Amino acid sequence: MPKHVENIQQNLKLDEKTRKRLLKELSPEKLKWMLQKMFLTRYFEENAELLYTKGLVHGTMHLSIGMEASPVGSIAAINEDDLIIHHHRGHGHTIAKGADITLMMAEFLGKEPGYCHGRGGSMHIADASTGNLGATGIVGASLSTGTGIGLALQMQRSKSILLCYFGDGATNEGEFHEALNMASIWKIPVVFICDNNQYGMSMSVERSMNIPYIAQRACAYGMPGNTVDGNDVLSVYNAVSQAVERARNGEGPTLVENLTYRWRGHS
Repeated sequence: MPKHVENIQQNLKLDEKTRKRLLKELSPEKLKWMLQKMFLTRYFEENAELLYTKGLVHGTMHLSIGMEASPVGSIAAINEDDLIIHHHRGHGHTIAKGADITLMMAEFLGKEPGYCHGRGGSMHIADASTGNLGATGIVGASLSTGTGIGLALQMQRSKSILLCYFGDGATNEGEFHEALNMASIWKIPVVFICDNNQYGMSMSVERSMNIPYIAQRACAYGMPGNTVDGNDVLSVYNAVSQAVERARNGEGPTLVENLTYRWRGHS
């Protein structure tokens, strides 16, 4: 069996030995940071939803209530000078990367002080100063864009790496396969992270693909794949930490699938 096929893992539950090791290795400050960021994301989105119901938020809005552990656990595994590119359900990623929620809310409300001067709204909050390169409104576009950014980092001989986020629906787009293939061939320093909330709009993932885990697709491109409990912040941190180390050492990309669930509608 090829080595990369053996590397496909389904670590849906973190074993107690690893959990105890992580709790010992991570500082109390880091653990508090994780918890605080997850609470802050939930607090922000519940208030954004309230404002939306009052007609104060213009345009559409995609909430990630229930998915907080995925962005927080993964971003906890990178350095401040590392980069992220997220998807349209990216409030948690933005907050975990250091955004000011006051400026985020200003963006929601179409105010000039917002991160994109009130013109980006919910879907396009970006802050290059913290390494958050934002999102596009096109499903799967983060994959090809993220691969290009990773290539730029590689050509610059930078020590920084990129976390590239996308949803389960994006994995049936052609860009998913093209991006993973190119990143694998050139050993681009990207960690591909699928926030699998089990629905692409209203389409169940079980009806849109004939494999149990998206991470299984990694073997077709010669990279490790790992499916973890995306609602367990330590499971996410553990998997992404390993993938980040691999990318930083010049060994190429990894596909991490965080199995989670969203408790609100598509938008």
